[in-house]
Amino acid sequence: MRILDLAGANQQTVSFVTGLGHQLYSDDMLVVLDRVFGTGEPYANQTNRALAEEFLESALDFPADHFDGVLLWDTLQFFEPALLTAVMRRLHRVLRPSSFLFALFHAAERSGPVPLYSYRIADPRTILMQPRGERTPSQYFNNRDLERLFQDFASVKFFLTRDALREVIVRR
Repeated sequence: MRILDLAGANQQTVSFVTGLGHQLYSDDMLVVLDRVFGTGEPYANQTNRALAEEFLESALDFPADHFDGVLLWDTLQFFEPALLTAVMRRLHRVLRPSSFLFALFHAAERSGPVPLYSYRIADPRTILMQPRGERTPSQYFNNRDLERLFQDFASVKFFLTRDALREVIVRR
């Protein structure tokens, strides 16, 4: 299978996925987000159509039906609504039918920054979270918002973790 990991390459995840015989494509979507939109007014800059297109081409320029799975981690909550819609369309397009997408969302609906993590798959039962600062989300997602976000997909399952994160598993 081909798996897209959007948390940036790390040796533990590479070893785990390739050890199962799969191909892994990796990029850090938040780094691309900062590079394209800057850090001054990143959410205001996300409404710029030319920058949004540059971001999509930089982060998600893959052929249709190319991936069997996507590891999004906690990136979706850092997109303005219009850019988020474009990202979701692109993700739907690059995923093969019946493939899976995994995402995380902070469960606390509070204003202000939330912790960011680098995620590493250590083994079939363990995901390691290494702190990498904080960032203020563009928006917060409750269960209904998650259902709407993934409405074009075949199914959505979400679970609340002990770390106050919602794990979301989506099938195209």
